[in-house]
Amino acid sequence: MDLNTWLIDVGQFLSRYSALFIGGLRNTLILSIVAGVLSVLVGGGLCVLRMSKIPPLRWLANIWIEFVRGTPVLVQIMMVYYGLPMIGVELPVPSFLGSAGERSVYGIIALTINSGGYICEIIRSGIQSVDPGQMEAARSLGFGSVSSMLRIVMPQAVKNILPNFGNEFANLVKASSQVMVIGVAELMFSYNTISGTSGRPFLPLLVIALLYFVVTFAIGLGVRAMERQFKKSDR
Repeated sequence: MDLNTWLIDVGQFLSRYSALFIGGLRNTLILSIVAGVLSVLVGGGLCVLRMSKIPPLRWLANIWIEFVRGTPVLVQIMMVYYGLPMIGVELPVPSFLGSAGERSVYGIIALTINSGGYICEIIRSGIQSVDPGQMEAARSLGFGSVSSMLRIVMPQAVKNILPNFGNEFANLVKASSQVMVIGVAELMFSYNTISGTSGRPFLPLLVIALLYFVVTFAIGLGVRAMERQFKKSDR
């Protein structure tokens, strides 16, 4: 097959299955963005528990983090998918999640549980990287402990942890491929459908790999742009 013939064949293939690729990408982005926002909230809450002076709260956060680190994300997804209905938990399903909304909600919860544990440690390391004298100086100027943390320590910590945040979100995008096992029509689920229908396993896999690359590369560009802005503000 010459190059022109191959390009025509690829163009026809992409045209025929473009709706499935676009739908899978849309669902992947929705899962990743929603889980990413929730993970920051969960990770921040876990960080408060992790740094608490109350032992049971620290133990709770440590158990969460060690569980997340010690088990595959696929196992966590399956545990959420089968475990929550078993104990009678019914979840609201937002309309923007589409026809597989309930399964998407389970996927988002599992991804949030997983990523929240890692983000907790990222936030904690960022806070601890700030000179303790910053907090002491703020308190000596009359700021309360919460105000000192939010207005003095956290802005400096964010600059330190921004690259790690970007890496974690890129990892979250890639981890979202695991929710295909519970029937969520994200990119890898679309691959199974397309490869089974077309009988061509490699070409759809190549397209999906490129889509994942574009998304994660864009995340990296965004993080680097934010880092440059922080450096300008420092100067």
